[in-house]
Amino acid sequence: MTATSGRWKLGILLALSTATMWGVLPIALKGVLETLDPLTTTFFRLSLAAVLITPYLLVRRRLPNRGKLRSPRLFFQLLAAGLLLSGNYYLYIFGLERTSPEAAQVMIQIAPMLLLLAGVFLFAESFSTTQWFGFFAFASGLILFFNHHLGDIFIDLNDYGLGLLMISLAAVCWTGYAIMQKILLQEFNSEETMLAIYWLGTLVFLPFCDFSTLDQLTDMQWALLAFCGLNTIIAYGSFAEALAHIEASRVSATIALTPLLTVGIVQLIPMEGITVEPLGVVSLLGAVLVVSGSITTAVAKKAH
Repeated sequence: MTATSGRWKLGILLALSTATMWGVLPIALKGVLETLDPLTTTFFRLSLAAVLITPYLLVRRRLPNRGKLRSPRLFFQLLAAGLLLSGNYYLYIFGLERTSPEAAQVMIQIAPMLLLLAGVFLFAESFSTTQWFGFFAFASGLILFFNHHLGDIFIDLNDYGLGLLMISLAAVCWTGYAIMQKILLQEFNSEETMLAIYWLGTLVFLPFCDFSTLDQLTDMQWALLAFCGLNTIIAYGSFAEALAHIEASRVSATIALTPLLTVGIVQLIPMEGITVEPLGVVSLLGAVLVVSGSITTAVAKKAH
């Protein structure tokens, strides 16, 4: 087990920074989507991240070892990881365009839960009784949160229901990416893989971009677009640094609060162009169960 610094207050603060970044991301994206299409927005997210991280790694002499990419196995593993993460980014924003920041943030929590299950079935990792309890609490929370939208998916598939399904597929893509990332970390460090994946995603989305609406962006939307590009670097940087100070289970438990941050911000701060979910007691209970279920599976993993 990797030792931590023991500076738990700093670790919690960094984990909360990651949760905050991810909590406000769908709100910022929603503001950009009023003018830009999902493909062009995703291109700018990835390209800005690539452009910002490249000189940083260049100065620190931490660019990927090109010799490793001559291996067909490593090349295609990296390509698969890049395509899966690109698919995650696009499907998520496609679903967000048709739903709401709250719905998108709650539904995407399927991703870490799928990764935990993948660990059980693909990597023969243990899964305690307490973790199964957390998993069923999480699943019950999803049903309760979307109780007033279940018909949109299972009875009459409308635009909202399609959006939720796309976010579910985004979670599946992210799980596939995370599995590939776990394999790639045997040969590359995380910075090397992210740099390659950002540039790959940039090239994937470039042919599908529509730049004709850029002149219609307001100053606020330009700021939101820049924030979306910075968000990933800041969030993942804070995440990696948090792991250096506190245990992974405590980081995961803190980040599990992300959906509640999104719900709280959208419900309490009126914003133009942002759809507010009509949340009753049942839906709020569902959101709490989603978060508590995620925290339970994360913390119980350490205890087992």
